[in-house]
This record gives sequence, C-alpha cells and structure tokens, in this order.
Amino acid sequence: MRDPTGPPTSVLAGVDVVLVGLFSAKDKEFGAKLDLLAALVKAHGGRVVSRHVQRRGVSHGGAAKMTESFSRRTLLSPGKAREIAQGCRAAEVGVALFVNPLTEHQRAVLGDLFGCLVISGEDLLAPGR
Repeated sequence: MRDPTGPPTSVLAGVDVVLVGLFSAKDKEFGAKLDLLAALVKAHGGRVVSRHVQRRGVSHGGAAKMTESFSRRTLLSPGKAREIAQGCRAAEVGVALFVNPLTEHQRAVLGDLFGCLVISGEDLLAPGR
C-alpha cells in the first residue's frame, strides 16, 4: 500500500499479525521460514501475536498428495481454518499473513472467515509495497 503524498506505508504498520503456513511433513525448515516472515513483519512495523502451522503428511493421503492443499478455498483443513479464525477474532488481529502464495479467491474466503485482511508474504516483497 502506498500513500501518493508521502513515504511508502505498510499494511502491517502498528498492526497485530498472525502468521500462517501450510507445510509438508518433510519440510524441516518450517520454523525458520516463519522466523523470516516474523522478521519481515517487524521490519514493516507490525507485531506477530501468534503462529499457526498446518502440516501435510503421509498420514493424510500419501506422499503423492503432500503438495496439495487441504482445501482450494482456504489451503487449510476445516478444523485448522476454524481454529485460526477463532484466534484472529478473539485477538482482534488486523492481518493474517500466509507463508504460502494465495489466490484472490482464497484471500476473500479467508478474510471473511478470519475477520481481517489476509495477505501472503510475497505481497510484502512485491515492488511498491
């Protein structure tokens, strides 16, 4: 987000943020990825208030499905989506920031469910943000 009359601003400035990520069970670096995203939030003036991890493993359908999301609408399992939504609403967070790329439809569905703005880490890295 940019104010044309002043310096660049961020949607995270002064905002409480939850971090969310869908990771393969084989991904041993998920904690480090969340740490990097948390550092990015801090650099943009936000405050991380919680982290939510959805793991996708062999027990949920085999190795062939590990790269697929639980839901094309939310990326998450229904239970995890509800859990995060309850946390977002209870803490009155301003932004849910996903490690994973999101479609516009996913942003809209998750935003309605969570009651806050939903973005992806790649949005923060885009020029002009």
